[in-house]
Amino acid sequence: MTIPFDRLKAFIQEALTRLGLPDHDAATVATLMAEADLQGSDGHGVSRLPQYARRIKAGGFNVRPDIRVVQEHASTALVNGDNGMGHLIMKRAAEIAIEKARTTGIAWVNSQFSNHAGPASLYATMPLKHDMIGLYFAVGNANHLPPWGGLDLLLSTNPIAVAIPSGDEKPIVLDMATTVAAYGKVKTKALRGEMMPEGWMIDREGKPLTDPKRAEEGMLLPLGGMEAGYKGYGLAVIIGLLAGTLGGAAMGSDVIDFNHDDDSVTNTGQAIAAINVAAFGDIAVFKAAVDALVRDLRGSARMPGVERIFVPGERSQQTREARARDGIPIAPALMRGLDQVADELGMTRLG
Repeated sequence: MTIPFDRLKAFIQEALTRLGLPDHDAATVATLMAEADLQGSDGHGVSRLPQYARRIKAGGFNVRPDIRVVQEHASTALVNGDNGMGHLIMKRAAEIAIEKARTTGIAWVNSQFSNHAGPASLYATMPLKHDMIGLYFAVGNANHLPPWGGLDLLLSTNPIAVAIPSGDEKPIVLDMATTVAAYGKVKTKALRGEMMPEGWMIDREGKPLTDPKRAEEGMLLPLGGMEAGYKGYGLAVIIGLLAGTLGGAAMGSDVIDFNHDDDSVTNTGQAIAAINVAAFGDIAVFKAAVDALVRDLRGSARMPGVERIFVPGERSQQTREARARDGIPIAPALMRGLDQVADELGMTRLG
């Protein structure tokens, strides 16, 4: 079944309002969640609503948080999210970073006592409309990655996103986990009844694990896979220190697995930076140079069998355009979960 964007957003907003979020906050979170589905980040959009509903009912989220700055300098800030929904906290953090970068040229904002906030690119792209580069880092909400060569799950997917403004071309947007696949993709495969490709996960004996319903028996592989996974492992450590430890948030063994714990405070850490292009030169010249690079990359010689060379962000943009036109696909298993949420809250079902 496919659902129009506006209908999906309205459904999420009504559910969150009935769960206790103020109208404005419910609208903000619903928009960001539906935007995640629109761009193809299916593991971070409406699929999370049943889980969010459980956590709210169990007291795991503060539905009326006092989101506030607790440390501040000219170009930096630390935001305490008061255990609110991560979408609200990171939108506020992005707004603070953008405002500071207008004056200082570059700004960095960390969050503490935040929560899962959806795909990283939602926040990295917020500075784009202000002719700024955006960077986003996060500590994932469950550990599925051991140190390189180890067995103890001490690290998460710890994503990074970077968004760079352009002129006539679409912005360059990189959004990636430090594992071969984000855990949200594993959950999406399970919802769709699909198997995972080899190379996403291994079991505790190092053998490929392809059944997403057995994911808890194994571990994600870091970027680089079996041959060069030490690179992804190292990147996960660094991003975790920047997004978590630097801001007094959870990292390593302190991370709460919010997939199995609905009531504990996760103290999720995220960071966002905004770089004002104007601080380094003429904005139009920079954008023209980005456009030229995009065209060089896209027009470069291709290997046999390759129809097109993509730059980061193009596939998501194509998905956004297709889903805005045709609707957002909802897998049957997910629809059953959303129907249950609707029934419990006394709402009209999404379908």
